[in-house]
Amino acid sequence: MKKTITWVGTVIGAAAVLSLVFGALERRDGVRTINVNGECLTTAPRDKTAITLRVTTLAPTAVESMRRATTLVSDITTTLKSMPVQMQTTQFNSYEKTEWNRDEQKSVVLGIETTIAVEVSADSIETIEEVLSKFAGVPNVYSEDLRMYTSPETLKPIMEACLGAAVENARVRANALASGDGKHAGKLLSVSYGVNTDNMVLPTNGLMRTKMMVAASGMDASGTIVTKDTDVNVSVSAIFEIK
Repeated sequence: MKKTITWVGTVIGAAAVLSLVFGALERRDGVRTINVNGECLTTAPRDKTAITLRVTTLAPTAVESMRRATTLVSDITTTLKSMPVQMQTTQFNSYEKTEWNRDEQKSVVLGIETTIAVEVSADSIETIEEVLSKFAGVPNVYSEDLRMYTSPETLKPIMEACLGAAVENARVRANALASGDGKHAGKLLSVSYGVNTDNMVLPTNGLMRTKMMVAASGMDASGTIVTKDTDVNVSVSAIFEIK
């Protein structure tokens, strides 16, 4: 009899430890439930490379400044239409540019500056290298924010599959906890989730670094290693009915 009591105490103790590790048993509206966490770690290929071409013009009037900028952007988009790229305008603003005159000890107006930024993306690094080569050294055109990333079209199904795997991981944990009471996880009652990715990398090695430094001297060229895949981390908090 003493051994039996000791064994039961051991089981209860183990269940308590599992409760701390995996989740907590509780009751809601007369139904026994269990709340556990689940995770999924996977990767997605970085299938896109992008660069931002920024046009900046300065003129005495807003009309002239914007005319120069839009004309230059039109020339850029016309050139790029023959290439396998996607384009999107990400910035368009015009403002009065001033600077501090130390001799006169006051701010003086230099003119109206207009900035238009166009994001150019492609399926290959080689295409973006060609874009950099075409516009390197062109007056008033600056290349910046070179990056590799996973497109939403590629990332979405991978994230959804990982979400399903995270829920199944939570169910396995729920069953492990419930088994201590001779039960198992039943219907999924509710779930919340969060997703973390490192969906950006700055490719600054080899030929690409050289062209970057020519086309955009202000860009970081510290030699970051190109990462081939995007890390995807999905975590869920799930509540199961206990059967």
